[in-house]
This record gives sequence, structure tokens and C-alpha cells, in this order.
Amino acid sequence: MPQQSPLDVPEGDPFGPHNLPYGVFSTAEEPARRRIGVRLGGHVLDAGAAALALGSPYAGLLGKPSLNPLLAAGRTVWHDVRRALTAWVTDPGHRPTVEPHLIALDAVTLHLPYEVADYVDFYASEHHATNVGRMFRPDGDALTPNWKHLPIGYHGRSGTIVVSGTDVVRPSGQRKTPADPAPVFGPSTKLDIEAEVGFVVGTPSGMGEQVALGDFREHVFGLFLLNDWSARDIQAWEYVPLGPFLGKSFATSVSAWVTPLEALDAARVAPPARDFPLLPYLDDSATDEDGGFDLHITVSVNGQEVARPPFATMYWTAAQQLAHMTVNGASLRTGDVYGSGTVSGPEVNQRGSLLELTWNGRDAIELADGKRTFLEDGDTVTMTAWAPGPDGVRVGLGEVTGRIVGAR
Repeated sequence: MPQQSPLDVPEGDPFGPHNLPYGVFSTAEEPARRRIGVRLGGHVLDAGAAALALGSPYAGLLGKPSLNPLLAAGRTVWHDVRRALTAWVTDPGHRPTVEPHLIALDAVTLHLPYEVADYVDFYASEHHATNVGRMFRPDGDALTPNWKHLPIGYHGRSGTIVVSGTDVVRPSGQRKTPADPAPVFGPSTKLDIEAEVGFVVGTPSGMGEQVALGDFREHVFGLFLLNDWSARDIQAWEYVPLGPFLGKSFATSVSAWVTPLEALDAARVAPPARDFPLLPYLDDSATDEDGGFDLHITVSVNGQEVARPPFATMYWTAAQQLAHMTVNGASLRTGDVYGSGTVSGPEVNQRGSLLELTWNGRDAIELADGKRTFLEDGDTVTMTAWAPGPDGVRVGLGEVTGRIVGAR
């Protein structure tokens, strides 16, 4: 029986031709040579080599060691390249040329697919923000007065964004409980996760310019899973009066695959109803396209599922976040990354952080290898996700994973 071609992806595969996420890979034979790859089923297409073999005008862009040149090329090129890739993996006439450039997924090493410029993280889930408010302000309002009027965010540390699979060193810093007479220094004892979705900017904007809600697709190339590791004890001591700093800046893990926005057209949904009228630059009530994404996230610790956060519940959309991020004239750069903020739903099993799942350590999670309130050394956290695609086929969003190692 002839061997099945890697182009013959099983029907319903979440990484079929309807998806085609981008990444950057190397092989054991050429470990120093990084190449743009496109995932198809259980294989990776060497996009640059295929483009060259087919005489494509995009061979130069796809032959780079990073996605940044493609990101910077703009929406028209993104669309045209995706259309070409789809033809390459579906047209029988291209099969003899394309097949030799498909490599088994388990035979490649995946890398951070873009050079990160700036990094912003938001706080866009009403359920998450309400849970945190109830924990830390039990006698006050759960949400701060500004929360439903603007997407709250902070600037993170772009140099510590790492690709999925990178070990995360337990951070050290100052911490102080209300009962302590003075702060102490040492490794975090409340190491946590935040299940998020990240967005990467392609087309830049100039200083002094504002990016409108309707220009989201002109600037944002695609999305991916993101885990914003958080040291809750360090954060609690340092964040008054300013925002997160050392409690967040030690590591942020991102998926090795970037799903282009076009692959998620069937997953667009309306965001939750607004409780207050929004200022014009954030008002999406009359936009032509729903701003939310129906993404289904699963969070596992040491291989055991602990939560299923639903991204469709996010109060603030990615387009609103981009508009707010630039409304003061701040520029965008190719490779800018911004995170959605922790994704949490209304149910206990939909909470996207251990802080919420354990209610700040009050309620332990039962795992096969013991109870957890926060992460222990050796724990591995994995997040996966899917979205509805065309004709009911799922769009896979890959995974983001990281293992905790002891403080240095």
C-alpha cells in the first residue's frame, strides 16, 4: 500500500488547509538555520523552499528567518500569501513540487516566530477583574470606577517573552504579607499563570497617529495563545501605587504558531453587552464586524485539566484595546505584542488563573500528584485552544507550555 502523502490531511483536522498558522523552525541537520514554516496536519511546510521551487514572487518574504518582514508587508500581501499557500497545499498540480518540502512536526525545533518590539498586557475579562476585586477589596466595589470605560493595561517587558516549551525560572523578589513587620526577599511562593490570547502587530503606525477601531485588520496580523506567568506575592507588595512590575516581567510564554486573522472569520462573535455608553473612539456598537472571538481554551497542570476559559466572554475586544493603546498618539511597531488579559468565565471551572481557581490559596486543586494552590517546582502548565471554522471544522490554535524550575 503506498504511503499516505502529508498533503492528505484527514477531514476535520484542526490544522487543515483552512487554518495554515505560521511559525519559525529549524531541523537537527541545520540547527542554526531558521525558516518560516506553515503547519499542515502533523507536518510543517518549509514555506520559503516551496515558494522558491514554485517560482513564487513571495519567495523572498517567506525565505526569511523571522516573520517580521512578512508582518511589515501589510494586509494585501498577507491575504495574497495566504491564498497562494492554500493553493500550494490543495491544488493537485502542485503536489510533486510541494511534497518534498513537508517535514514531520516532531522532527523540527520551533522558535519564537517574530522579533518582539513592545509588549502591552490588558485586563479585559469582567469575570476575572470581578473575582480579583472581591478577593482584595471585599468591602468595596469589585470593579474600579474606570474599568467599564476603558481597557486597563500596562507595559510589560518584551525581552522576556519566550516561545512555548521554554523553562520558566521561579522569580525572586520582595514580598510582605499584612502580618509581616517588614518585607523579606526570596523566591516567590505564589507562582501563578494567566491564560490569555496574544495579538501581534504587522503594519506600524507613526507617532501622533490614532488607530481607529475599523483599522484593526489593517494592523494586526494574527493571534496566538499566551501565558503571562505571575508571582502574586511579589506583585501584591509592589503594585501600589503603580501597576505590575517584577511580579510579571520575569517570563511570558507564547505559542510557536500564529494564526492569521483570516483563518478565524467564522469565529467572530459579538462581545458582551455594554453597561455604559462608550466614548466614540471605543464605541463598537455600529461596527461592520463583530469584535469578539469564540475561542475555547483548556488549561492543564501536569497533564490534568483544571480549567476551560471561554474567550467569547471578554468585555473588551482586541480592536478596542488597539484603539486605546494608540489614542494618545503612541506608535505601533512591527512585532508589537499585546495580551488580552486573563480569560475567565462565570463558572468556577472557567477561571484562567490559579489565583481565582484556589481563591488566593484558600481552596486547593486536587491533582493526581497532590494538591496545589500555586505552582511547585517541576510543574508543567499547558494551554491549548480551538475556534469554530468554516463548515463546522475546528481551527486549532496550537499550545503554549512551560515548566517551572527552581529559583537561581
